[in-house]
Amino acid sequence: MILIFTNKEDSHPNFVIEYLEKMGVPVFRFNTEALLTDYDFAWWADSTGCDFIVRCKATGLTVKGSEISAIWDRRPEKPSELPVRNTEQIDRHNLTEALGFLRFLRYYLKDIPSLGSIVNDIPADSKMLQIKIAQEVGFAVPKTCFSNDKKYLVNRLSSTSELALKPIESSSIWDESSGDEWQFMTQKTTLQDISNAPAEAFSQTVSFVQEYIEKAFELRVTVVGDRVFACRIDSQSQQDDTGKIDWRQGYGNGIGWSQYELPDDISCKCLEYLHKMGLNFGCFDFIVTPSEEYVFLECNPNGQWLWVELETGLPIAQAIADWLANKRNR
Repeated sequence: MILIFTNKEDSHPNFVIEYLEKMGVPVFRFNTEALLTDYDFAWWADSTGCDFIVRCKATGLTVKGSEISAIWDRRPEKPSELPVRNTEQIDRHNLTEALGFLRFLRYYLKDIPSLGSIVNDIPADSKMLQIKIAQEVGFAVPKTCFSNDKKYLVNRLSSTSELALKPIESSSIWDESSGDEWQFMTQKTTLQDISNAPAEAFSQTVSFVQEYIEKAFELRVTVVGDRVFACRIDSQSQQDDTGKIDWRQGYGNGIGWSQYELPDDISCKCLEYLHKMGLNFGCFDFIVTPSEEYVFLECNPNGQWLWVELETGLPIAQAIADWLANKRNR
């Protein structure tokens, strides 16, 4: 049995489940926000050992812990649905207990082969650790500085005239009073602009600043086990500047996407990177410079890939299904 931890809004598992069903591989989709409303479950320990069972109320499908051969820890969400609402304090308590159970259960399953990992995904999301491991495997990386002090930023990046300001965690701000939302994308700036800015603009937050790297094009590289899929993003081919600094701003605005043959040494470094991180899956972002240098930007340990498959036809969903199914046959 394949167990998929995800949520109701996530469309990625649909494509993988279709392949698994064609292969005759049983699969259980666990939409974790509905832990208390859509499932009956129990975990136990007795003289025979430990085990658990989860049953989907709508379909009657069940999964038993001892029958699980592989896990896809895709996009689980905190439990948020309740069968009966009570006071705010009691509801908060009940959902907190459900979250604790879910976290315990996922840790309990940590030794089962998994795409996505409750143990390793969170540390692997650290941009600082990513850059350190990228350097260890031999990737070129931009000069980088995190700081709340303008002087440190200016001194550390003093040899670089063009810079990129990036968000660390918060990708947007929502103003409830006006209903407006501000998206934080990568912004291009200069060392001079930072030097001229007031110190208070930096001391109230943490700035993530990198050397701005000129691009010929960009790459999204998705790795599933030992299979590497590269998508070329022609972000610099736009007639206007939309998407040239942050290609996500140009999505749906005519950016070209295509399958790309990644050099063997870059593929090997991607695999070595994931091995060092203890991961079986990752979505890498690279810049390819006009001089054909491959520059590592980041690796999302549980990134989005469906758009790559839909735009290029790269068989990522089938690769995920194959990886999960192969663990069952061992």
